[in-house]
Amino acid sequence: MRIVVIGAGKLGYSIAELLSNEQFDVVVVDHDEERLEVVKNTLDVLTILANGASPITMNDPDIRDADILVASTAIDEVNMVACILAKKHGITYTAARIRDMQFLSEAKDYLKENFDIDLMLNPELITAREINRILMTPAALNVEDFANGKVRLFETKVGRHSPLIHIPFKDMAIPPSILAGMIFRDHRMIIPHGDDKLLPHDNAYFIGDPQAIEKFSANFVQRDTSKVERVIIIGAGRTGRFLAPMLDKQGVRVKIFDKNRERSLLAAEKLENGLAICGDGTDLDLLEQEGIADADVVICLTDDEKLNLMLALIAKHLGAKKTIVRVSRREYVDLMEKVGVDIVLSTRLLSASEVLAFARQGGVVSVSLLEGAKAEAVEVIVQDGAPVAGKRLMDVKLPRECLVCAYVRDNEASIPNGSSVLLAGDRVILFIQTSFAKKVMNYFKGRDTDA
Repeated sequence: MRIVVIGAGKLGYSIAELLSNEQFDVVVVDHDEERLEVVKNTLDVLTILANGASPITMNDPDIRDADILVASTAIDEVNMVACILAKKHGITYTAARIRDMQFLSEAKDYLKENFDIDLMLNPELITAREINRILMTPAALNVEDFANGKVRLFETKVGRHSPLIHIPFKDMAIPPSILAGMIFRDHRMIIPHGDDKLLPHDNAYFIGDPQAIEKFSANFVQRDTSKVERVIIIGAGRTGRFLAPMLDKQGVRVKIFDKNRERSLLAAEKLENGLAICGDGTDLDLLEQEGIADADVVICLTDDEKLNLMLALIAKHLGAKKTIVRVSRREYVDLMEKVGVDIVLSTRLLSASEVLAFARQGGVVSVSLLEGAKAEAVEVIVQDGAPVAGKRLMDVKLPRECLVCAYVRDNEASIPNGSSVLLAGDRVILFIQTSFAKKVMNYFKGRDTDA
């Protein structure tokens, strides 16, 4: 399968890297020679120096025969034009980065119907929703919903005082509707078995019924952790302006800071009870005056990743209970977590995972990249004629690097065992080590599906 990525900026690079690692045939197009040189020197992709929104470019034989086009430039209108031209030149599927809030809120359906855009990406909105989900589950590092909300993934950091540490999983009182799916320990992925145990500082992943997960998560709530009531957001860019009203509507007391007056006013317009403060988020006196010491969470969303790290550390020093930092470069995630930031989210990785699910097709509904893309949680629909269909899981011989965590049939979610039989049409949630993802996906595709 050939995929064209228009735009070699930060998002385009991340998408191209992820798709290239999956062994897709990737073409990256940009009019900036310097950006393309970086891509050419670091990724195994074809690069073309050209205007991605030009009909002449679309006639290039390396582009017009593609299966998917992803327009990821920083300009919405360029992305829309590229998608229109792609469809007219025979490219089957298109995805576009759309950042303008007005387009998304007022013209989303119109864009889909009239501009032939199959997938719309807004990295800032995706990030805001992810942060909101995490904040609503106090013990979570990450929360993902699958199968239209029937199944929930819950990631947590195991604390020294958790009642579940040092207990073999076979002796652990885990509800039958929940599965212990995966542990990350010292950057190593472990699919737990009966004799395995949770240790302090593990990143543990559980999956199952959302209500059961919500109750079970209480085992991991730190002694000083409670329901989120007060949040400070530093940075009223697009992500901050999406996130602040989400929290405001859920009864959270929000204060959002930005030294840019126009951004502050835009944020204020969307808040009913929260406050938008035009002020420098690096001003310690201002932060102390506005109650940073009493904040349950401080979220750093400026465009400067190093500044975000510094602000998070300052917030911790001043008494904030939890810090969340948004980054673009995923290589910063481990570093920030090591120096004390509680949760680090990569905007680019969150968006690129949506493109990856889109590109895989063959029944793949969604892909959530975990642990800096070392592992994945994948929702897939079993296709007719798939190797797993109609067989007991113990007889299918899936790779050891994969775990079938849950499946949904007739609107009912179930946790499988070795005797469970998957049927065509079932929605299945998997944990997979990323390097084995392509191999695993073939077990769920039909015989006629292009691998």
